[in-house]
Amino acid sequence: MSNIYLNTEMLKQLNSSVHDHIAEWIKNNQENFAIFRNQEHLIRNTHPQVLAIFTTIATCFILYIIYKVVFTLNYKDPTDIPVKFNLPIPEAAHQNWKSKTRLSPPSIIDPNDPTIIQTYCPATGQLLGKFKSKTESDIDEMIEKANQAQLQFNDSSIQRRIRILKSLRGYILENQESIARVACRDSGKTMLDASMGEILVTLEKLAWVIEHGPSILQPSTRPGPTNFFMKWYKGAEVRYEPLGVVSAIVSWNYPFHNLMGPIIAALFTGNSIVLKCSEQVVWSSDFFVRLVRECLKECGEDEDLIQLCYCLPPRDYVDNAANYFTSHPGLKHITFIGSQSIAHHILKCAAESLTPVVVELGGKDAFIVLDSVKKLESLSSIILRGTFQSAGQNCIGIERVIVSAKNYDKLVEILERRLTTSPLRLGSDIDQLEGVDMGAMVSDNRFEQLEELVKDAVSKGARLLAGGSRYSHHTYPEGHYFQPTLLVDVTSEMKIANNEVFGPILVMMKANDTDHCIELANSANFGLGGSVFGNNFEECNYVANNLKTGNVAINDFATFYVCQLPFGGIHGSGYGKFGGEEGLLGLCNAKSVCYDTLPFVSTQIPPALDYPINNTNQKAWNFVKAFITGAYTPSIWQRVKSIFSLAKA
Repeated sequence: MSNIYLNTEMLKQLNSSVHDHIAEWIKNNQENFAIFRNQEHLIRNTHPQVLAIFTTIATCFILYIIYKVVFTLNYKDPTDIPVKFNLPIPEAAHQNWKSKTRLSPPSIIDPNDPTIIQTYCPATGQLLGKFKSKTESDIDEMIEKANQAQLQFNDSSIQRRIRILKSLRGYILENQESIARVACRDSGKTMLDASMGEILVTLEKLAWVIEHGPSILQPSTRPGPTNFFMKWYKGAEVRYEPLGVVSAIVSWNYPFHNLMGPIIAALFTGNSIVLKCSEQVVWSSDFFVRLVRECLKECGEDEDLIQLCYCLPPRDYVDNAANYFTSHPGLKHITFIGSQSIAHHILKCAAESLTPVVVELGGKDAFIVLDSVKKLESLSSIILRGTFQSAGQNCIGIERVIVSAKNYDKLVEILERRLTTSPLRLGSDIDQLEGVDMGAMVSDNRFEQLEELVKDAVSKGARLLAGGSRYSHHTYPEGHYFQPTLLVDVTSEMKIANNEVFGPILVMMKANDTDHCIELANSANFGLGGSVFGNNFEECNYVANNLKTGNVAINDFATFYVCQLPFGGIHGSGYGKFGGEEGLLGLCNAKSVCYDTLPFVSTQIPPALDYPINNTNQKAWNFVKAFITGAYTPSIWQRVKSIFSLAKA
C-alpha cells in the first residue's frame, strides 16, 4: 500500500470525474430542492474560476479520505502495540512428569532445616522444590527495590500501563494450558477448574481494566462550593495518583488469579507491588511472578516493580519475618485474602505503621432456592459446580443451599441421585491418566475439623447421604483428598451452619418460606456473597435487598465477581473492596484540588478581616455574619441586604 501515488494526469482525470459527478447529482436532484431548479443553467454559466475552486475543494476532501483509509487506518502508536515474550514452564508442569521424591507424609517444612519451605503437589505428594524462607533483611531489600522502580514508574502514561496489560493478556491467551498446569501441580485442582477459576477470571479482569480503566483514572470533576459568592469562580476536582509501594497477601486456593489480580490493579494505577504468597504455593507463585517480570522487561519497564515474598508463619525460635512484613512502613496499602485468625495478626501489625488494609476473609454464602423455581434439574448442576469446584476451596463457593419448602424434597432427591449413582471421581488429571471430576485439597490439616463438623450435624438430626470423611486414593495415597459430601436437613444451631467449611461439603437447609430463607441466610456471622433463584424477579430482588452481604447474584452464581464489581464483604467476611472501579481507586491517593475558574477573580482577605483587626472586633464580626448570611440564606431579600452590608464594609 505504501507504493500507491497519484501523478498529474491522474489528478486531472480525478478532478474531471468529480466535476461531472457533482453536475450529474445536482441535475438528478434539482426537483427536490427549490434552490437547485435552474442548476443546469447555473452550472453552465458559473464563472470557471468559481467552479474550479469548488471542484478543487471536493477533490481535496476525497484525497483526504483516501489518505485516511490507506495510510492512517492501520497506523498504531508503537507504545500501544503489545509485545510478545516467552517463558518456558517448569519441568514439573510438563505432562507425565515424575518426581524423584515423593513426600510421605507431605509437609511444607523441611525436617532437616526449619528455614526451608518444601513445595509439593497436594494431589500426589511429589516434591516440587525447596525455597529459603525470606528474612527481615530480604524484605527490606525487596521493598526498597520496589520503591526505587516505582519512583520512575510514578508518572508513566496510561498507554504504557495498558501496553503491559495487553502483553500479559496475549501471553495468557497463548499459554492457557501451561499456566493451568503450573496452577494444578501446586494446588491439586483439576485442569477444568484451573481454566475457569484461574484463566477465565484473570483474562476478564485484564480486558475490563484495559477497556474501562483509563476513564476511571481521569480527574473527577466535583460540584465545588455551594457558597453563593464562591461557586461562580471556584472549580473543584479529584485527581488520582499512585500510592507508591503496595502489597497483597494472597491465599493459596487460586495461585494464579489471586496473584495476578493485585498485580494488574497495582501496575495500572502506577504502583509497584510486593506480593506475599502462601507458603503452600511458593513454587507456582515464583513462576507467575517471573512471568510478569519478563513481560515488564520486554515492555522496557523495570522488573523490580514486582517483588515476591514468602516466609513461614511466625515462629519465635526461627524468625518473625511474616509480622515484620505486615508492619513495614514502606508499604502504603495492603490487600489481605485469607482467614479470620490470620487477619487479627495482620491488622495488629499494620496498625504499627498505620498502613490501610482491605480485608477479605471468606464467607458462608447462601444459595437460596425459592418456591417459584421450575427447572430443578438444571439448577442442581449449578449447585454441584458451585460446591465442588476446586474441592470447595472457594471463598464465594456455595456453603449453604437454603430451599423453600415446596422444592426442598425434590431437590434433595435430585442431588442424592446425582452424587450416588454417578459419584464424582477424585484424582489428578494434570497428566491425563484418568477421568477426574474433583481434585485434591491443598492440605490435609483441616480434615479432622471437617469430619467433626459432619458428625456434629448428624448427631443433631442432619442426614448424611454421601461422603463425610477423608479419602485414600488408590494411586496417590499421599494426596489430600476428601469425599464429596451431601449433608441435608441441617439447621441453624449446628456448627456446620455457622462455620466456614471451605471444603467439598454440600449443606442443605429447609426453609418455610421466602422470609425464612432470608432469616437463615443472615443467621451466620459472615457476609461475603450469596445467590437467589426464582421465576419472580420482584421476589428475587426483595431477597437480594434483604441479604446482609457485600455481593448478590440473582438467578446466577457468583457472577458479581466476573462482572468486575467492587468485591468484599461485611461482618465476619471483612471490610473494604477490591475489584472494579472502587478497587482501582483504592490504590490511589485521591488528591482534592480546587482552583479559580475565572482568571480575573480570586479570593482576597477583606480589609475588615486583615490582621491586625482594626478598631473593634464588632466590625469584623458584622462583615463575616453578612458574608455567611448572603452565602447560605434561601431568602433573596436577605441575600440582597447582606450584599449591601458587605459593600458598605
